[in-house]
Amino acid sequence: MKRINLILSIVLSLINFGDIQAQQKNKTVLIDYHQNAPTKFIEAGGTKYAYRSFGNNTGIPLLLLQHFTGTLDNWDPAITNGLARHFQVILFDNKGIGASQGQTPDNIEAMAQDAISFIKALGLKKVNILGFSMGGFIAQQLILDEPALVNKLILAGTGPKGGTGIADIITPLTASSKLGDNDQKLFLFYTHTSASRKMGQQALNRIYKRKKNRDRETTGPAIQAQLKSILSWGQPDAEALNNLKKIKLPVLVVNGSHDIVVPTINSYVLFQNLVNARLSLYPDSGHGSIFQFPELFLNEAVSFLQNN
Repeated sequence: MKRINLILSIVLSLINFGDIQAQQKNKTVLIDYHQNAPTKFIEAGGTKYAYRSFGNNTGIPLLLLQHFTGTLDNWDPAITNGLARHFQVILFDNKGIGASQGQTPDNIEAMAQDAISFIKALGLKKVNILGFSMGGFIAQQLILDEPALVNKLILAGTGPKGGTGIADIITPLTASSKLGDNDQKLFLFYTHTSASRKMGQQALNRIYKRKKNRDRETTGPAIQAQLKSILSWGQPDAEALNNLKKIKLPVLVVNGSHDIVVPTINSYVLFQNLVNARLSLYPDSGHGSIFQFPELFLNEAVSFLQNN
């Protein structure tokens, strides 16, 4: 009987240990880095930049470059928290955006130089980059200007210089201009199906979850400067595709099937002309496809960044 009791005791201990391990694992999964990360500041080139850094501090850090009008708090926490489990994630307000000082440049080339200054001010010799929308424009220019600084690149909802429909961004902006803020984001970032809009609303709920110490909203002059930079990036450029071919590092290109902000065809053009690229298009989704399908995106992004 004592032997049976001893065996039962060992079994129960093992079960309890397994429960503890599972709880620890779930605890790790549920850490909300995004919600609690403090805003930090660093000076580079005479400008004080706002940023947040959190997550796994091993390996090459991952810098996130934001979309038109976006700030530190316009990233989906499902994405940033998921990435932070594996990498040091750095969110960054470029010059004149959010809490960062200075005047927002009206061209992508200057924005790329500012991002380079910020990276070097942090003392980083190599980064991975996720460039979303306008952030993808900046990332492409940054790599052309300073190729040794970047290890791998993820381009989401973006396109090449002179890409199809980029200079026509005024059309969707005008079409949604009379909508409320929430409905405008759903219009621009998601398709018109009920499924896409439902997942889009869930993403917006996550994005606005943080209530304390939120970043400053982008100002009118900064928005005007950013818009001018996008319109300039969208102008025809005879050397644009040749410049893309100069980018040799691994690239993951991601977009939705129906992007009306940076038309999806641009993702295919990137894939065709980047010599070491892979392409992933998500169904029934638009500009915000990575927010609509965060788990799908995270599986691809983490695998891409971790594997040689």
